[in-house]
Amino acid sequence: MPLNRHLCLAACLPIALLLVLASPATATGDPRGIETLFDTVTEQAKALAARPHDPGTGALPEALRDLDYDTYRQIRFRPETALWGDQGHFSVQLFHTGFLFESPVHLHSVEDGKVTPLVFDPDRFRYDDAAADLPLQDLSGAGHAGFRLHFPLNRAEYHDEFAVFLGASYFRLVGRDQGYGLSARGLAIDTALPRGEEFPAFREFWLVKPAPDATRMTVLALLDSPSLAGAYRFDIVPGRDIQVEVTARLFARRNVERLGIAPLTSMFAHGDTTHRAVDDHRPAVHDSDGLLVHTGHGEWIWRPLTNPRSLRVSSLLDDDPRGFGLVQRERNFDRYLDLEARYDRRPSQWVEPLAPWGAGRMQLVEIPAPDETHDNIVAYWVSDTPLRAGENREFRYRTHTFGAELSQPMPARVIRTRQGWGGVPGDPSPPPRSRRHFMVDFAGGELEGLAADQPVEAELSTDRGDIYHLQARALPDGRGWRASFRLDPDGQQPSDLRLQLRLRGELISETWNHVWHPDEQR
Repeated sequence: MPLNRHLCLAACLPIALLLVLASPATATGDPRGIETLFDTVTEQAKALAARPHDPGTGALPEALRDLDYDTYRQIRFRPETALWGDQGHFSVQLFHTGFLFESPVHLHSVEDGKVTPLVFDPDRFRYDDAAADLPLQDLSGAGHAGFRLHFPLNRAEYHDEFAVFLGASYFRLVGRDQGYGLSARGLAIDTALPRGEEFPAFREFWLVKPAPDATRMTVLALLDSPSLAGAYRFDIVPGRDIQVEVTARLFARRNVERLGIAPLTSMFAHGDTTHRAVDDHRPAVHDSDGLLVHTGHGEWIWRPLTNPRSLRVSSLLDDDPRGFGLVQRERNFDRYLDLEARYDRRPSQWVEPLAPWGAGRMQLVEIPAPDETHDNIVAYWVSDTPLRAGENREFRYRTHTFGAELSQPMPARVIRTRQGWGGVPGDPSPPPRSRRHFMVDFAGGELEGLAADQPVEAELSTDRGDIYHLQARALPDGRGWRASFRLDPDGQQPSDLRLQLRLRGELISETWNHVWHPDEQR
């Protein structure tokens, strides 16, 4: 959606001066002032895109170069020096540069119409053990790597961390009784293309101080990359789940081949869809176990995630999608058995457009990964309208965390996907090892309390291969229904499978969608 706003401020003025001169209405938390300030940041992004890209990777102080992980983690922010401290519900803590974070970002506090740069001060940090000598060295120019936001989520007297902006355009959200897991990003460019992905980065942030009794906070950001520049507005509401309304105004320097909007990044090492032996005492290791999509036509689609042997890029064509998210549906500790990582507490995250996105495709990228230290799952929206050099776009969407299920009414959902060889033990004439036996379990929705003698039917389609023995049966003790079938693949060709449940002709479940690949049986 092209921008169509009157931006009245000259881009040639220094940004801090522009923000001070913008309007006397730029008071703490004032909506008109925040919008004026955002228009100013937008002007800066537009001017930035008109110039050649500057990576801005100035060298860190020598003392911070080549810090290893163990040393970096001994640098800790002093909570008593937090920005805004005890002046209201919100406070801000800062991240030190070093280790993977070699490019400082510029941070500003916006309060009562004044923009104040947050200058690096080593006294805000504690340098322990291996890092103890760092304050004795020259740290001028160290800057900040990012920041985290705090709010009393659980107890009135304690400010819990609920959002982190750190590294490239990444930001992470965590609600009440959740632990950090997947990440959101400002933008994804050319993901999974042969020439390599481009990682835009937030270069500058403006933290608008909320009123003392406010329960929402605004953060503005300037994004830059070789292909484009952008202005971002984040209106953040903490609570049981964290909600963020995002406005992104993008200006292209050059043609962008694949522009990924509202990207979510996660990890899937192994779980229900893993068919090879894994030498791990934990039955499952993942931050998310599926991609959920609510299409523009109202269909709910569930795609279980995999850790493939080779790169996979899947696309779902759609028009004006209603939402999508990466979900951690399995919340039972016994499915993970990890006391440290607590994958059962990892948040899910949902994205819903606040203005029509038009025609395009939902894209899922699954990357081979040896273990859980690698984020190997990316999901985002790609418009059919390409972004060309000199053009601009605006996207608005809401993203929020949740647990296993969205709060809105849902059809019966997939709770389990399993597959194995499609033969029967002891069969004197067994089928080939390529025959696959799938079992997909559904629960909730119309299946809740449904008697086992009800005429639930499974409906299955595939673009390749032959289907046998399709059936739907009730699980014991009213725990849902199972659809099962056998697939004879078409040689080494993948099979795009779509499965639904119906009751007396009416659709009662989401669509289970899985693309079977030949390497799944190796």
